[in-house]
Amino acid sequence: MTFSVTGRLSNVSRSDALTALGFVVGVNAVGASPSLVFGADMGWIDRPWFFPPDIAFPVVWTTLFSLMGIALFLVWRAGTKRRDVRVSLAAFAVQFTLNLIWTPVFFGLQRPDLGLIVIVMLFFAIAATVVTFDRVDRRAAVLLVPYLVWVGFAGVLNYAIYAGV
Repeated sequence: MTFSVTGRLSNVSRSDALTALGFVVGVNAVGASPSLVFGADMGWIDRPWFFPPDIAFPVVWTTLFSLMGIALFLVWRAGTKRRDVRVSLAAFAVQFTLNLIWTPVFFGLQRPDLGLIVIVMLFFAIAATVVTFDRVDRRAAVLLVPYLVWVGFAGVLNYAIYAGV
């Protein structure tokens, strides 16, 4: 997959496009599953002044999961026989697992204190994933940067909820 001067994709096979779409759909489906199981009831939250509108969350997460799916595809496409690819995939699995754990901890248990611990670990796991992805495909690493920024913001938000700010 290459990019032309105009920024459009060129030389993308139908198979690659379908596989990339599968990664995007898969990451979105798995990523959204905790919210479907545990819900995202925010009625119990004392919202700080900088709490985003409710509609922001599904829009942002769908976008971030889609970027994650493309990034994951780019790394996977480099070949799983490569050690750096396997390390990157393992790093992705760790951070994605932490992402999946946060929702049941924060919303299911209504424990912003434990959620804060999870989200701090998640932030560092994403940063490590960005580093490992960069060793395989710089584009994949760049695609994870908005995710890292959003989780940083979410960590501040989680702290504000925990601290009652």
